[in-house]
Amino acid sequence: MRYALFHFLMRIKRPFMASARRKRMAEFARRMQISGGERIIDLGGTPGFWDDAPVSLDLTIVNLPGFNPPEPGPSHHRITLLDGDACDLAAFADQSFDIAFSNSVIEHVGDLERRQSMAGEVRRLAPAYWVQTPAIWFPVEAHTMMPFWWFYPEWLQRALIRRWRRKLPAWTEMVETTTIVSRGEMVRSFPDAALWTEWKLGFPKSYVAYKRGAMADPHAAEGA
Repeated sequence: MRYALFHFLMRIKRPFMASARRKRMAEFARRMQISGGERIIDLGGTPGFWDDAPVSLDLTIVNLPGFNPPEPGPSHHRITLLDGDACDLAAFADQSFDIAFSNSVIEHVGDLERRQSMAGEVRRLAPAYWVQTPAIWFPVEAHTMMPFWWFYPEWLQRALIRRWRRKLPAWTEMVETTTIVSRGEMVRSFPDAALWTEWKLGFPKSYVAYKRGAMADPHAAEGA
């Protein structure tokens, strides 16, 4: 029963996550001017994420070995699942895709050097891209469901992680390897992109660095 609250929170979180994904997909389609048939490489994603895409796409979904989702069922997309490291995708030539896409992944790849490597691969693989990461300022942390997790003293974080590891080792490993990515780092990592801040309940929920292939002014106002 010690983790009943945790599992309850995860269950009630799912419909809110599904709603957020639908809204984010609609924003992606609008801002990136998706028309159908685009070749998209999704770094660290799942086929189910694309169920709400309004048009058919040619998707290549890349995850670390052992982390790829099951083969997708019937879909309106063409989907290829591959093993790979989002920080080193030398198997793909420059500009192999129309769009490089990543949703809540860059905060999981490791230290600053690896995050910069991933940003470089994103920009190399396609002339257009969309990279999202959670914001530190949202009251409920997206991974732990703890209020203002990133502001806890280090000793308290360590104590909670030790407790969680006993019952939820895989989930705890994910929490331990998460590094918050600031708005400033996103701007520096994607200097040719516009930055959209996703707001919810008056708080910034996530940041998205995005670039359209034919974007005239990548530093246009966020409300564009």
